[in-house]
Amino acid sequence: MAAVCSRGFGRISSSFLRASVVHRADSVSYLLGFRRAYCSRGTGLRSRLLSVRPGGGRLFGCALLLGGGLGWYQTMKVSVQQLMAEEDKKDSEGALKLILYQYKTCPFCSKVRAFLDYHGAPYEIVEVNPVMRQEIKWSTYRKVPILMVNGELQLNDSSVIISSLKTLFISKDKTLTEIIRCYPEMKSVNDRGKEVTEYNNKYWLMLSEAETAAVYPHKGMQKEEMKWRQWADDWLVHLISPNVYRTTGEALASFDYIVREGKFGTVEGFFAKYVGAAAMYIISKRLKTRHNLQEDVRQDLYKAVNEWVAAIGRDRKFMGGNQPNLADLAVFGVLRVMEGLQAFQDMMDNTKVKHWYRRMERAALNHEGHPLYASKPRTSREE
Repeated sequence: MAAVCSRGFGRISSSFLRASVVHRADSVSYLLGFRRAYCSRGTGLRSRLLSVRPGGGRLFGCALLLGGGLGWYQTMKVSVQQLMAEEDKKDSEGALKLILYQYKTCPFCSKVRAFLDYHGAPYEIVEVNPVMRQEIKWSTYRKVPILMVNGELQLNDSSVIISSLKTLFISKDKTLTEIIRCYPEMKSVNDRGKEVTEYNNKYWLMLSEAETAAVYPHKGMQKEEMKWRQWADDWLVHLISPNVYRTTGEALASFDYIVREGKFGTVEGFFAKYVGAAAMYIISKRLKTRHNLQEDVRQDLYKAVNEWVAAIGRDRKFMGGNQPNLADLAVFGVLRVMEGLQAFQDMMDNTKVKHWYRRMERAALNHEGHPLYASKPRTSREE
């Protein structure tokens, strides 16, 4: 940042000096020409010039100064514009090219989008067909989200994607390839006999001691963030399906939304909407049993959301303080997938989450985690 400012001031100063020399030379030429004309025209012209009212000389001098000043202003303006264009070009050339393979209604994909939106990181979206998944047939990792970086580095798992990119945004001496090695893949078999892939350290940021102190200035901030990020993955996300498929009507409305927002063919969409809704209604009952949820699963959702709000407390806008941290972004991303459904409206009406949620909505919409966009006007709903 300091180097950019130094180059900028250097270029502007050079332009200013060049402009000063040019305009001074123009002024001298003008005056010399004026003198020659005065001397050659004889007494007629001389008498007319000498008959100018008192103060005319001052007006003439002011006119010269005004003309020179306007010239300097225009020159400096052009120089600044050229400098800004050059710096913007350098920034765009150095930016990461990010492609996110996702299902729009997947809470883990929504977490990644919330993170990228908040930090103002440009990215492309490839919506994956959830039936055929042809869009990710090139990958041995068959789940979403997948984030491709610069067309060559593949990042898997929403929490690993977020932790590695956040580390990259903060750290000045690490490459993304080096950072991703800190999150090794580990395969295991879960209690249902299914092979699962996990990633070590996925809630950690790989920062130096000084960087860690700058990001987490108060005792306990880092552990709190990690705890609630894991809570969002291990508990909150499992409350979504039982709530959006709670009744046959809600299941049908949910699949209507999924088909509308997802990537389905005409026939696939029809079967997904009606067959999928019926299947997920049944599966949601099994999930309720597996996760020991109450008969009215809304109560578990309300309880979880109120626990989150209580953890933030009354004295903080976000868990991160005045700005969201990674836990804020994770919880927001998970809850956001219910927008437009009955479960979301019930949650907003029956919990204390509304004000925090609207603040998060604005922060993501306005890219408030990116210094270049932090001053943009707020355009979403106010509290």
